[in-house]
Amino acid sequence: MRLRDELPVDHRLNRVYRVGAALCGLLLLVFGCLGFTDSLSSFGTQGQRIAGLATNDLLSAVSVAFGLLLITAAAVGGNLASTVNILVGILFVASGFVHLLLIGHDGNILDFGMSNVVFSFLMGLLIMTFGMYGRVSGGLPHDNPYWRRRHLEQPALEAASSRTHAGTAATDTDRTPECRDDHS
Repeated sequence: MRLRDELPVDHRLNRVYRVGAALCGLLLLVFGCLGFTDSLSSFGTQGQRIAGLATNDLLSAVSVAFGLLLITAAAVGGNLASTVNILVGILFVASGFVHLLLIGHDGNILDFGMSNVVFSFLMGLLIMTFGMYGRVSGGLPHDNPYWRRRHLEQPALEAASSRTHAGTAATDTDRTPECRDDHS
């Protein structure tokens, strides 16, 4: 079975993936565009602050690229939106760890400050949450398409069990109360 076949097009989870990707993508797109309007240097490490976050042209370009990626995934929807959300979220969290180590060093070409690191962690977790919602959990309901995909043999076992249980119940009602087993 192909990945895109797991989630029906009209499934309610599709809205969660699309809305999450669109909102986070729009936020990143606005941040990136605001960074470009201030005409900062591409690799400057003493750039402007926008909404409390340090930025430069390179960080603005990266923000616009990821914003457009998330908005595109939201437009497509389904499993693609969920998967893109998860992957972008992982990249944001990883970026937070990398830039945490780079603060105050020459390798900090994106001009990350501590507020950028915290934002990267929070945005990454938010994006991942939107992508994993209804997809990753130990307590998914049995009608969830992701649960069914992981438990291909389970519907057959449940059907056999219900047939056996229905047959046992019919046999129990045919007997008199004195003849029934106490083990049923």
